Amino acid sequence: MTANSRCAAAEPPGLETQRREIESLLRECELRAGDGWYVMERRWYEQWKEFVETGDQNSSSFPGQIDNTELFEDLDSFHLKERLVENEDFVLVPAEAWRRLLDWYGAVDGQPALERKVVDLPSTLKVEVYPVEIFLCLHSNMENVITALFSRTDSIHSIQRAMCDAFMVPPGSECRLWMKSSDSSCERLRNVHVSVLEACLNSAMTVIMETRNADGTWPSSRPQIMRNSVEEQDSYRGQPGVCGLTNLGNTCFMNSALQCLSNTPPLTEYFLQSSYLEELNFNNPLGMKGEIAEAYADVTKQMWSGRHYSVVPRVFKTKVGHFASQFLGYQQHDSQELLSFLLDGLHEDLNRVKNKEYIELRDAEGRPDQEVAEEAWRNHRRRNDSAIVDTFHGLFKSTLVCPECHKVSVTFDPFCYLSVPLPVSKERVMEVFFVSLDPYAKPAQHRVVVPKTGTVFDLCSALSEMTNVPPTQMVVADVFNHRFYKIYTCDEGLSCILDRDDIFVGSGCVQEQQVLLALYLRERSHYRDYGSGSTSYGTSLFGHPLLLRVPQRSCSREELYQMFLLRLLFIDHHVDLLIGSEEQEDGEKAGPSRARPCGDASASCQSDEAPTAEPRPDANHTQPSLDDGDTEPENQLEPVCGAGEEKDKQEEACSPSQPANEHPAKRKACRKRRRSLFTIQAVNSNGTTEREGGGGGEPQPYVAIDWDPEMKKRFYNENEAEKYMKHGSMEVPQQQTTVQLQECIELFTTVETLEEENPWYCPVCKKHQLATKKLDLWSLPEVLIIHLKRFSYTKFTREKLDSIVKFPLRDLDFSGCLLRKSPPNGEPPSRYDLIAVSNHYGGLRDGHYTSHARNKDNAQWYYFDDSKVTYAREDQIVTNAAYVLFYHRQDQVRRPTQPPPPSDDITSSKDDHAEPGASSYVTMETD
Repeated sequence: MTANSRCAAAEPPGLETQRREIESLLRECELRAGDGWYVMERRWYEQWKEFVETGDQNSSSFPGQIDNTELFEDLDSFHLKERLVENEDFVLVPAEAWRRLLDWYGAVDGQPALERKVVDLPSTLKVEVYPVEIFLCLHSNMENVITALFSRTDSIHSIQRAMCDAFMVPPGSECRLWMKSSDSSCERLRNVHVSVLEACLNSAMTVIMETRNADGTWPSSRPQIMRNSVEEQDSYRGQPGVCGLTNLGNTCFMNSALQCLSNTPPLTEYFLQSSYLEELNFNNPLGMKGEIAEAYADVTKQMWSGRHYSVVPRVFKTKVGHFASQFLGYQQHDSQELLSFLLDGLHEDLNRVKNKEYIELRDAEGRPDQEVAEEAWRNHRRRNDSAIVDTFHGLFKSTLVCPECHKVSVTFDPFCYLSVPLPVSKERVMEVFFVSLDPYAKPAQHRVVVPKTGTVFDLCSALSEMTNVPPTQMVVADVFNHRFYKIYTCDEGLSCILDRDDIFVGSGCVQEQQVLLALYLRERSHYRDYGSGSTSYGTSLFGHPLLLRVPQRSCSREELYQMFLLRLLFIDHHVDLLIGSEEQEDGEKAGPSRARPCGDASASCQSDEAPTAEPRPDANHTQPSLDDGDTEPENQLEPVCGAGEEKDKQEEACSPSQPANEHPAKRKACRKRRRSLFTIQAVNSNGTTEREGGGGGEPQPYVAIDWDPEMKKRFYNENEAEKYMKHGSMEVPQQQTTVQLQECIELFTTVETLEEENPWYCPVCKKHQLATKKLDLWSLPEVLIIHLKRFSYTKFTREKLDSIVKFPLRDLDFSGCLLRKSPPNGEPPSRYDLIAVSNHYGGLRDGHYTSHARNKDNAQWYYFDDSKVTYAREDQIVTNAAYVLFYHRQDQVRRPTQPPPPSDDITSSKDDHAEPGASSYVTMETD
């Protein structure tokens, strides 16, 4: 409703009635997506409120007509000013309140009503005060641009209708729209039923319309402004197909898969010859409206144009994420999972079957395999007919046997790739650091063999054979970021320990009257932590934490200080220089005090063996508590000022406190002479000081010793303290497991029993059964994809299998494992040549994908590492990183149309850091 349609106001009700009605509408009306609200100038609205509250019908505070003049940039375009603020410049009222105010007061002539829609944005509902301002033009005349406002909830179809009206497009014309952003790239707006928000249309973007020509073609398959490469590179002329793909952020998995598919000759030629254009299926409910096929075609054509060093597959990634939410964002994913999605998406987008008929599947029921297999393949092709099926689909035989009634069910099912298992070892090699009972011995790194499904006790048992320490006297801890991240119990499974974890195993059991204390090392900052409102110093953890046995009774700070000092002496001989330098009160130097680790205050502590890592105490054990007799100032580091000691710069490792009955003046003088190496603080498991007394006086098993930066620099050798020895087990080379691809294929066809989570419904028993299942290969496709199941997930373990799978580059023969012994139509024996490999380097949670591929035109192998492409030799292809293999049947292999590049061009420098399987001068860039 415009203002000039309602200039004459109706007779309003009484002022109190007006106030009550409007306030009720504002109070009761809630935001609902799609509803209309109105923008009003706040000054007019405030004057109206004053009028109805204090005035009367003849009052001078009468607001007059609704006037939004101050909200407009100008009164010609009525363009809303930018950056208007709600409740300062304007107020929002629901539609009914606006209509009543307009009826009562009217509006300034010519001003449009500022209706705005409520939009449902992620996690919030809001009134869209500023709609999206979009530039519109025709492809045939891009100089003629008009501006229009659209709500984010408007559909793309509403934009198309507005453009047809504005540009007088003849009725019935078939149109399609392109979205052009500020970076001069364009994207098709295929789905006209999505909203402006869902299509990611923003203000200042341009929508271009083109109409189909009379001959059925489009003016441009893509507008000339479309750019998707790193740079124009018009002068570059390279080998088609030898083109990198830019990593957009953890997209190496996608790049690896695309390079393998790009070097699959029948699929690439299908797209390069534009055969897909006649087979795009926009109506398949299982497809992606042709968008995945078109996006893949664009990438393929650019990669094989020979005009780009590298292509940016941004539009392709966006499309994949749009239709498969698991690939949204920039997390690392699996190249095989992307391949599975992409092949299925391409198939549905290119499916020649427009209306899939329902087909009831039949069991073999004793019929010959040949008959059942041909029937299954016919039925599959009646619903699935595409270039993907032509190239990648094969057939295998599935045999299920009921364990109760022995019913045999035989079916033939299509497949797009083979996921073959790798032989799984039942053992695991682990590397741990052993902290000996001998305090003078440095930690030693050991390599032990343990059961994969074993427990922490199995780890201790294996280590016991090397150390002669009983496994019951060991404690196993995960050290991370200078803290004890976790201390394991003996019955915990080893599957919770990752290969990259730093595992420390300490020896020595906790005796009676003793408990285990976790000791953290911290360095104090030079400045006080005033920002936290405290006068204490900030601290940072360093070094390896320690586990010590201490008396169960309460320990004073003095006793703990001496124990900690002794332990530091054992791990860092630099501290040893201080043990004999303790100055007596009369200024004379004492002799070495190595035999007195705890001082005179604790005889029982002197008799203890050197403290080492112990098992974590039970929760009901009494933990040592810091003696409250020593106040915090007693433990602060103070300057050395002893007379006659100017030449001797060694600091003293003395007790931080004096007997409680000593004269205060004498204690103060001693503090001026003596300086502690560190102070002691009770902390929590994260190593941060607890400021509230540890939860009501409960025992505290974590303690930190805080070093002054100067003292740490002079008296603590961090490098020396963290050194470790290598046990002889570390020198024994690990045997790399090697298996043959044929072994994996045989495992694929081995009889197995179904898991409880996936039983089979027996039609005879009328219930679900854990049947036995056997898969056999019946027919193979032109291009065979073999997925090596390196990522193993069981109830007990999660791991990546790094076994080397020996796979042939030529003459992979399946004739011995195919059930169909006499192929129809005189097909040749099923022999295959390798054409591409997707590689994965790294572990379960991280890693990097690359690929090897053989160019179809010159038969040269290349190594693709995101945007970098280098030559590759055949002896570099078979590695333990091989993950997905692409084989092309020999009778379909194309002869090279170009000679191979000169051998002189295939060069590499000597680089010992190159990844296995890559040309040695390739530098890996992990995600």
